[in-house]
Amino acid sequence: MLTSNPFDDDHLHEECGVFGIFGQPSAASHAALGLHALQHRGQEAAGIVAFDGEHFHSHRGLGHVADNFGTEAVIKRLPGHMAVGHVRYSTTGETMLRNVQPLFADFEFGGLAIGHNGNLTNALTIRKQLVRRGCLFQSTTDTEVIVHLIAISLYSTVEERMIDALRQVEGAYSLVALTKDAVIGVRDPLGIRPLVLGRLPGGAWILTSETCALDIVGGEFVRDVDPGELIILDHNGVRSIKPFVKRPRRFCIFEYIYFARPDSMMEGTSVYEVRKQIGSELARESGVDADVVIPVPDSGVPAAIGYAAQAGIPFELGIIRNHYVGRTFIEPTDSIRHLGVKLKHNANRAEIAGKRVILVDDSIVRGTTSMKIVEMVRQAGASEVHMRISSPPTTHSCFYGIDTPERDKLLAYRNNVEAMAKLIGVDSLAFISLDGLYRAVGETGRDTKQPQFCDACFTGDYPIMLTDQEAGQMPDMLSLMTEGR
Repeated sequence: MLTSNPFDDDHLHEECGVFGIFGQPSAASHAALGLHALQHRGQEAAGIVAFDGEHFHSHRGLGHVADNFGTEAVIKRLPGHMAVGHVRYSTTGETMLRNVQPLFADFEFGGLAIGHNGNLTNALTIRKQLVRRGCLFQSTTDTEVIVHLIAISLYSTVEERMIDALRQVEGAYSLVALTKDAVIGVRDPLGIRPLVLGRLPGGAWILTSETCALDIVGGEFVRDVDPGELIILDHNGVRSIKPFVKRPRRFCIFEYIYFARPDSMMEGTSVYEVRKQIGSELARESGVDADVVIPVPDSGVPAAIGYAAQAGIPFELGIIRNHYVGRTFIEPTDSIRHLGVKLKHNANRAEIAGKRVILVDDSIVRGTTSMKIVEMVRQAGASEVHMRISSPPTTHSCFYGIDTPERDKLLAYRNNVEAMAKLIGVDSLAFISLDGLYRAVGETGRDTKQPQFCDACFTGDYPIMLTDQEAGQMPDMLSLMTEGR
């Protein structure tokens, strides 16, 4: 039985990752490898749809990529030279098989499979309108809204129908879609969610969320898909359409802090190098006398390296992570919950006892994990514990594809830094400043009139309308399913 992981509930989670490939005889096997590289973006479910020239073939399932596509028998049931795949961490809709993507539907022009990374901020509003006109929904994901808008569009071609549908939605999205003729990718006009174009040595083309998915299949990075760009991969090669009004890009800055794999390139920049620069900026802004810099693994490691190098303090792996505490570990009893973080992290006492410790982590969300980590480090004999965070305080919820607690459950919303330090149990606590974060990604600072990134989780500056929120819509799509009956 798939259960939520009680030992990883204090991080923000990305919604999903996408992968599309055209012109490769073993398209599904390449898609499975690509999804494996994107596993960090979604660990609840995975799916692949392939087309063999006559028929569409689909396999979707709950759990990790390896659980669903780890056998040759499954891949053999997905023949074809083009395929799209998806890994999911849900932000809208329950974790059930009917919500696993890519979603597939038969239209008058043929089959269409679609996978979506992001969140639509007017999905509930549109969904109610569609239900009233008789549309029947099979899932509780916002992605299905796009499917229905494509279905009712009066345009003739798939591309025109997709453009028509996307002009009616608001929010952040990177999509990959599969038709009988092409693989299509599209990125929202602000470019909040990532999407890149790559190519295999044999000529096959790839669209995917991160460059690490190109690396695993031996692909070459070609370029980032532009915000508001629609890319068509077919037998004629690559075709680009830019049907939306051009707007200043607002790429999600949290991709650099936490979501993306450190070996990926985002918007032409190494994620690993940015994280080290964040650590350096953090040391310059909030240095403190200490004996050792220790990352909270794994996401805190690059920033801790940068912090230690800038501060001239030794870097050590003072906390060791157990990578085998999976989402299906055990049904957590109260006694197991009490053990909490020790199942996932253990203190390396030899590097901690008697030392003044600086802990470096990527963020503080609810604060529960930070409290347990600090307690564990103190029990290991640390004389002082200072915590440094490689993001500004998370004070607002995200509505663009990140699983964020309600705002009143965010520790930084309810407390100032001094109060947070007391609650977590550290001698001092500091976050990188917003300008420091922008400097780390190569800017001189944050342009307050026109921010260069989406940083709404830190500032409340939402670049896309929150139609459903402002209308007071219920976030639970299951209520709409009931209403639609």
